[in-house]
Amino acid sequence: MAAKSKISRIRNIGIVAHIDAGKTTVTERILYYTGKSYKMGEVHDGEAVMDWMPQEQERGITITSAVTTCAWKNYEIHIIDTPGHVDFTIEVERSLRVLDGAVVVFCAVGCVEPQSETVWHQADKYGVPKIAFINKMDRVGADFFGAVAMMRERFTSVPLPVQIPAGSEDNFHGAIDLIHEKLLIWDDNSQGMDYAAQEIPPEFTEQTRVKREELIETLANLDDDLAEKYLSGEVIPAADILAALRKATLSLKAVPVLCGTALRNKGIQPVLDAVIDYLPSPEDIPPVKGINPITKKEEVRYSSDKEPLAALAFKIVMEEGRKLTYLRIYAGQINSGDEIYNVVKQKKEKVARLLHMHANKRERIEKASAGELVAVLGLKETTTGDTLCDEKHPIMLEQIEFYEPVINQAIEAKTPADQDKLTTSLAKLVQEDPTLRVKYDDETAQTVISGMGELHLEIIVDRLKREFNAHVNVGKPRVVHRETISRHVEADGIFEKELGDKKHFGHVRLSLTPRKRGSGNIVINKLDPANIPADYHGIIIEGINEALMSGVLSSYPAIDVEVQIIGGSHKEGESSLQGYKIAAATAFRDGCNLAEPVMLEPVMLVDIITPSEFMGDVIGDINSRKGEIQAISPKGSVSEVKAKVPLRAMFGYSTDLRSATQGRAVFSMIFAEYDKA
Repeated sequence: MAAKSKISRIRNIGIVAHIDAGKTTVTERILYYTGKSYKMGEVHDGEAVMDWMPQEQERGITITSAVTTCAWKNYEIHIIDTPGHVDFTIEVERSLRVLDGAVVVFCAVGCVEPQSETVWHQADKYGVPKIAFINKMDRVGADFFGAVAMMRERFTSVPLPVQIPAGSEDNFHGAIDLIHEKLLIWDDNSQGMDYAAQEIPPEFTEQTRVKREELIETLANLDDDLAEKYLSGEVIPAADILAALRKATLSLKAVPVLCGTALRNKGIQPVLDAVIDYLPSPEDIPPVKGINPITKKEEVRYSSDKEPLAALAFKIVMEEGRKLTYLRIYAGQINSGDEIYNVVKQKKEKVARLLHMHANKRERIEKASAGELVAVLGLKETTTGDTLCDEKHPIMLEQIEFYEPVINQAIEAKTPADQDKLTTSLAKLVQEDPTLRVKYDDETAQTVISGMGELHLEIIVDRLKREFNAHVNVGKPRVVHRETISRHVEADGIFEKELGDKKHFGHVRLSLTPRKRGSGNIVINKLDPANIPADYHGIIIEGINEALMSGVLSSYPAIDVEVQIIGGSHKEGESSLQGYKIAAATAFRDGCNLAEPVMLEPVMLVDIITPSEFMGDVIGDINSRKGEIQAISPKGSVSEVKAKVPLRAMFGYSTDLRSATQGRAVFSMIFAEYDKA
């Protein structure tokens, strides 16, 4: 590999997409063409380098985001291949949080599928510039321009084709580069390693001219310098188009669109060129912001080795019993053997080893600098989302948001020997996966695991058996409910008791009001310090927040409630912190009982793509599950059905859908909202 050059020659990118759009295949080709691997692994043979977990190889899907580094034209590219399945959406979320750019892969047949919309919006949330690759151009029903039109309709940034396909389906034979006006053809004998730029054949010249004109015109609307040249009728050179396109991509106004077929080895090298041409280096992204925990003021760190250290732990992996922490270094440097400060846990941590990862293989390095993604051994206290920094210059970066689990499953150890293994193994898995929750239920003596979906929990149970040799019996998956109230009430809570030889008193009056579904809880303090001294206000709010964690119907958390603390009273010498905390919780519970409490259940947004002849059966089945059809859109020989369905009715749905459609329909679902059960 070329000598490590400065920071502008680094690209940190993620490869994101809907399940089955071909992300891992694209990544495998990138590794092969950049000389990182010597043979191409295929997902369907269970040999993909990036899908190294046995569970991934058997199912042919990506479960955990894998990190690798490769070199292209003297640039260093750090790549994260992320999962496409909605159950593992946290893997995508935390990867996008630390990446500078993303390659979004779309299937030319399915176009913009639900999970690709989700990842697109996740990328927008973190301000990540994107390029799009429309894959599977050789498949029956491939429609490049249809996919671009759908992107235009669904996303705010403008998709700009910088290539158009030469042919499609069986006769897809190359990509036409609109900027340099050349036809790119790949050589099948070299597995696509060799490719050539040729003159554009006459049958494509008119379409190329029109599409190139459209590209320049759209760019002129986004770039003043280009607009001037365009309006004065100048011939615009390729270099100017590239510069304007880079600017528009970095400012999230435009997304360059390329095409190809990864499985047939066509179209990958231009994607690597586009990563270098259009996606940002760590220098191009705005400086990272954080809060100084001492001054409580916002500070920034620029992407430079000279700045004090600021790094974010975005992923934890347990490997052979040792904890591997993945870091994105935003500023400063880390050397092997350094002591660094975890500002969230307020603990010093020792860097035992620094590693560059290639999927699950590793390469030891002595130091890592700003802009890099590295793995560290030796950090004992650090968990996902923690900031590591220089203790003399502390900064706390924004933490990663986690999703709430929607599904529970009871598990119990098969033998007493398994019980000890189960406890320690689950503790390790929880460290790795922030969307997995574990709770021990005293009443049933069972351990309850909660996660993002059936597949998520299935993989967890599988890993317990394989990696940790902990054998468990598994209960049926159950839905995680919530509770809320239906009307406005006011309630008093009074606590008056002698505990030991001390009197405890607390009196709190609350007003409870239902809020709009999905708007969350809010606690508003309207107390007059003349009635209850200010010293007690904090403990009253704490008492209410704790009471919100378990409702009055079945102890599920209460959501969408506005609680106002409107009054109460104080007794000199008897009022106590404990008294007010209990009084606040009592007032809340009594209020909930009066406010017509209701159970809420998770409702999923289900998206089904089915051959049109099975449409009636699919809709009938959704109706029988108490689902609500939101939209039906025909797309050639297939139709897309969007519906909202209670999660409890969706268990085992994949099997039912397969048998109703001869295995030809596919579906995906994401959490939509909680609604009345």
